[in-house]
Amino acid sequence: MLISEILSVKADSQICSIGPEQLLTEAVAQMVAHDVGSLVVMANGVMVGLITERDMLKTIAQRGCDFQALKVSEVMSVEPIIGSPTDTVDYVRGVITESRMSHLVVMDGDKLLGVISFHDVAKACLSDAKLENRLLKRYIRHWPE
Repeated sequence: MLISEILSVKADSQICSIGPEQLLTEAVAQMVAHDVGSLVVMANGVMVGLITERDMLKTIAQRGCDFQALKVSEVMSVEPIIGSPTDTVDYVRGVITESRMSHLVVMDGDKLLGVISFHDVAKACLSDAKLENRLLKRYIRHWPE
C-alpha cells in the first residue's frame, strides 16, 4: 500500500494550518476545534514547519505551563520529515517508528498534499491485515481435497 492511497481515504479532510506568528494558544484551540494532532505552519502560502502535540508538550516540560505568550515559530519543527505519495506504508511505518514522530508531511515536489498520522498508518495496516485474513480464509475453505 502506498501513502497516496492513505491520502485518498482522507481526501475529504482539509489540511489544517496556522501562521508562524500566531500564539501557541491559538494552535491548541485550532487542533481541538479540528480534532487533529498537528498543524502545518504556513507563511505566504509556503510550508515553513510543522507543530504537533508532542512539540507543545516538550515546551511545557521545558518552560513550565506558562506558554501563553509563545509564538508557533518558537515551538514548531522547522525541518519535519517529509514523505512522498509513492512511499510505501511499510517504509513510512519504519520512519515514523525510528524517529518517534506522530505525523508525516506528504509532499509531491513543492506541493503539499497532506499530513498523515501514526493513527492513519496503523489504520491502513489493520485494513490490509483484515483483507489478507479474509482472502486466506476463503482460500482455506476452498482447499482441494
